[in-house]
Amino acid sequence: MEYQHYSIRKILDSVISGEVRIPAFQRGFVWEMDRVAYLLDSIYKGYPFGSLLFWRTKNKLAVERNLGTFTLPEPMADYPIDYVLDGQQRLTSIFTVFQTELVPAENNQWSDVYFDMGANGNAQDSHFVAISGVDYDRGRYFPMNVLFDSVKYRAATQALSQEQITLLDKLQEKFKEISLPVQVLKTEDRSIVAIVFERINRLGLALDTLQLLSAWTWNEDFDLLEKFRELKEELSDFGFGGVGDDADLVLSCVAGILTGEPGPEKLLELNGADVRAQFANVENGIKGAIDFFRTQLKVNNLKLLPYPAMLIPVAVFFSEPDGKEVIYSAQTFQAIKRWFWRTCFSGRYGSQTRRTTIDDIHQMVKLKNGQPSALDQINVVVGADYFANNTFRVGTATSKTFVLLLANNDPKSLLSGKSIDLDKVLQRYNRSEFHHIYPRAFLRDDGIPDNRINALGNFCFLSSAENKNIGRKRPSVYIADLVGGPDRESTLASAFCAEAEFNDQFDTFLAARCERLAAFATILIG
Repeated sequence: MEYQHYSIRKILDSVISGEVRIPAFQRGFVWEMDRVAYLLDSIYKGYPFGSLLFWRTKNKLAVERNLGTFTLPEPMADYPIDYVLDGQQRLTSIFTVFQTELVPAENNQWSDVYFDMGANGNAQDSHFVAISGVDYDRGRYFPMNVLFDSVKYRAATQALSQEQITLLDKLQEKFKEISLPVQVLKTEDRSIVAIVFERINRLGLALDTLQLLSAWTWNEDFDLLEKFRELKEELSDFGFGGVGDDADLVLSCVAGILTGEPGPEKLLELNGADVRAQFANVENGIKGAIDFFRTQLKVNNLKLLPYPAMLIPVAVFFSEPDGKEVIYSAQTFQAIKRWFWRTCFSGRYGSQTRRTTIDDIHQMVKLKNGQPSALDQINVVVGADYFANNTFRVGTATSKTFVLLLANNDPKSLLSGKSIDLDKVLQRYNRSEFHHIYPRAFLRDDGIPDNRINALGNFCFLSSAENKNIGRKRPSVYIADLVGGPDRESTLASAFCAEAEFNDQFDTFLAARCERLAAFATILIG
């Protein structure tokens, strides 16, 4: 990384010559005019206003953006190009205020910026204002767009007092001497550029990786964005629209399927023809993985998947061209299920996600091809403490794993005995669908600490309406409200409960239920 300093005149000349340009993966100009005026005020008063970051390359991108409302001229041949990675809003503001050579497209959102000669010396208040139209006090407001044009500057100052001219001469001198800090990244490795752009945007607008890749990797006749919009619409019907919203997850699936490794940077090695030729594999792989999760593991919503990256190796397994179906044996089916549950309970994807995903992709491919595979050889033991020591919080991986365990035991409503509509409940997947078996109010009255009250082992599928029916009642009292007759035992068993434990002895109940939950988890992990 090289550090340089650009005067405003050099910035203007670099843009006009076509040397400084805007890559297509940048967003458009979005600043309000008041913010432009405050930028000039910061420059004028010597306040920090941030540096610019340029990517210097010898290769022009196929698709670029205008700079604000200006169509940029073609760069000179055999001359390096500086693409703006950070500071586009500041650069566009400065250029639009001061340039006089290019003709902008009509923009009703833009107002010219003026220096307020009558402003007081307050450090907080701005000396600059944005004014629309030509009706303004010329004896007080001076147009900044003439500052770098000597002829227009002289004409604009003719009717002013000597005191005002002196003030403006100092203003002009200050802006001509100002030096803008610029960091220059010199590389032809676009994967480095992608990583840098992602990191500098992490605290602001999220990186639109699809636009970035469309801009420099794929041909214009392949509308990548439209393809993914269509895929997102299809997945939305199954509660997995969030996959389409998560550009990094989608592209990691694409990279995993086409290159064997996740991460958008791997896609930069591919050309448009490769992606076009195999895009059906991508669609079928993602849809096949989602169908498997939904039908075989009760994962009815992306929000329920303990680790979203688990989608990637399964998508690789189901990736095939149109018209070809993945045929697999019962042993393979069981191996994938064991992998799923062992991965969930072990928390393998909680750290070193990339390395773990690559390993799983390789093992998944071996399994698919009938080769010896270590996919499900994951050491994990699930004991009662997993359910006693972890608390229920909807967004955590442990809670999601717990919910999926409950869902895979054919749960029934404790009040009616009817099978719970998992598709409906899990699509919503929020806290209102799960409640304490031993009511929180009852336990707090008994002095039980919150970490014990909120243990996984004290939760089950229970809607808000059902929970209100139970209220603050003791378990020994509200047991009479639950489903009765011959269905009671099986209904309670579907929630890993036993009638004898509704005796208001919480510690006994929690220990017994956690043991049953652990026994079922042991069956799932094989």
